[in-house]
Amino acid sequence: MMMVENIINWGNTVLWSYILIVILVSLSIYFTIRTKFVQITNLKEMFKLMKESSSTNSGKKQVSSFGAFCISAASRIGTGNLAGVAIAITLGGPGAIFWMWIMALFGAVLSFIESTLAQVYKVKDKSGFKGGPAYYMEKALEKRWLGILFALLITFCFGLAFNSVQANTISAAFEEAFGINRIVVGLILTVIVGFIIFGGIKRIVKVSQVVVPVMALFYLIIATYVVIVNIEEIPSVISLIVSSAFGIEQAIGGGIGAAIINGVKRGLFSNEAGMGSAPVAAATANVSHPAKQGFIQTLGVFVDTLIICSATAFIILLAEIPKEGMGGIQITQAALSSHIGSWASIFVAVAILLFCFSSIVGNYYYGESNLEFIKENKTIIFVFRIGVLGMVAFGSVSSLSMVWNLADLFMALMAVVNLIALALTGKIAIAVLKDYLNQKKEGKDPVFYANNIEGLKNVECWEEERIEERKKA
Repeated sequence: MMMVENIINWGNTVLWSYILIVILVSLSIYFTIRTKFVQITNLKEMFKLMKESSSTNSGKKQVSSFGAFCISAASRIGTGNLAGVAIAITLGGPGAIFWMWIMALFGAVLSFIESTLAQVYKVKDKSGFKGGPAYYMEKALEKRWLGILFALLITFCFGLAFNSVQANTISAAFEEAFGINRIVVGLILTVIVGFIIFGGIKRIVKVSQVVVPVMALFYLIIATYVVIVNIEEIPSVISLIVSSAFGIEQAIGGGIGAAIINGVKRGLFSNEAGMGSAPVAAATANVSHPAKQGFIQTLGVFVDTLIICSATAFIILLAEIPKEGMGGIQITQAALSSHIGSWASIFVAVAILLFCFSSIVGNYYYGESNLEFIKENKTIIFVFRIGVLGMVAFGSVSSLSMVWNLADLFMALMAVVNLIALALTGKIAIAVLKDYLNQKKEGKDPVFYANNIEGLKNVECWEEERIEERKKA
């Protein structure tokens, strides 16, 4: 076991210190410039599309744009927002939060690119649509082997490794709040997850659309209260975050290197921009133009990092608590308890149950969708479902460092593969964006056809006759 942990740690060091962070930052800046800061200049359009999609019914056989957003949000909003932020502060100091903000601002463009591509190359299935990086690797790059590699990585990363992290956080939170044995929590969680994942994508959508908005709203209400009560301290906290980001507060921040690496690592775990996971959900949406879902998924990055992660950071940094000897979620529980009383530990345990449970459900769908890309086989899906339940049970009783390090390794591997694909196919998403903006200038509600983009090939769902058929359905 020690040898396995050493290999995992070595892989994380190489990927996060040298390879991934360079590719991630470089592509974020490149696409931000090429799209003329699309993630900033089109904020109004994002909110408008979100409002429209949340009030639109796509029909029984189709997932709405808002529904697809909720599937990805179910995976995004979870452990990374509560436990991950605490771990980032512990290992990288307050400055890690600054780099989480920076990566969200620049990295959000990657979410637009990958989600737009997922829409362009989505395919029809019995539930509506499906797609993601594996599909645009196969169709845009004509490299099925690369798609299969990504599909295997995301299946293991989200379906297995990430779900063990979520289960670990839930069991730790309930042990801290109620003294319940982690084995008992794990068994109960496994049974509930089994009921949901054997219900299919429609049940996943229904659970996500209800749980995600409610849990985020309640958590933000508490965080807002904490900020208002401590409003006089906010300027000094922001100053601490910024100064620590550049290594000025060495004793607290752990140096600029630790701040950057942990900020980027935990930021990517939380908002998933460029990782290749959110596009799997984005592809399920029924929209008239691929860029529409690209905009909505971009907004999801900002909600996750700039709002929810920041709320947790302020709660922790405004609290005077010892952090030694505590895991990520225990730090958040202790910090909130210091602000609003001992009942906060129970509140966080319940909140993390909702956050992490929805993440487990969303993570599972990512794995199932990509296994179907490799081969549609009911036996393989059944075995995967059993594997998911096994990792939920395993994660509930495993050590904190083991499950997080394993998740970080596979997260980095799948992100590298996806980012390479984005570098090679991003020009298609940029062309789609131009088509959308041009139609908006003409006063139209943009509608996309494959022949709008010169040279676009291997596209299944955007031929004119198929779009007309969907309108009539």
